[in-house]
Amino acid sequence: MQYKTETRGSLPTYNKVNNMNVFPSETLARIESMAAENAVVIFSLSTCCMCHVVKRLFRGLGVSPAVHELDLHPHGADIHRALLRLLGCSSGGASTSPGALPVVFIGGKMVGAMERVMASHINGSLVPLLKDAGALWL
Repeated sequence: MQYKTETRGSLPTYNKVNNMNVFPSETLARIESMAAENAVVIFSLSTCCMCHVVKRLFRGLGVSPAVHELDLHPHGADIHRALLRLLGCSSGGASTSPGALPVVFIGGKMVGAMERVMASHINGSLVPLLKDAGALWL
């Protein structure tokens, strides 16, 4: 059994109550480090059409996101499984299917997958979020 703990300004962490398939803390540290490298970070698959849509959305808004193509990354499968768990998704088949990708971080904080990003764009909250993170100067 696992439970999620969260501290303000950081990614949720998972504490292991027993030895049930919890992803290693170094994977979380790797995600946190990658998410902090740029104002906007997208975890993606190079062949995923929805990932392409989200990348185009940000570039169309004038944002230059850091993009991590998990199918080309040496730790991509582990990162993908950890992102699925952070989103609250089942990790079954994470290494073979896109699952909840793309996953977007803005200002080091996880915004979520495509539907959350698109909802933020449609309701007008995405641009202020990008401005607060320093990704837009308009």
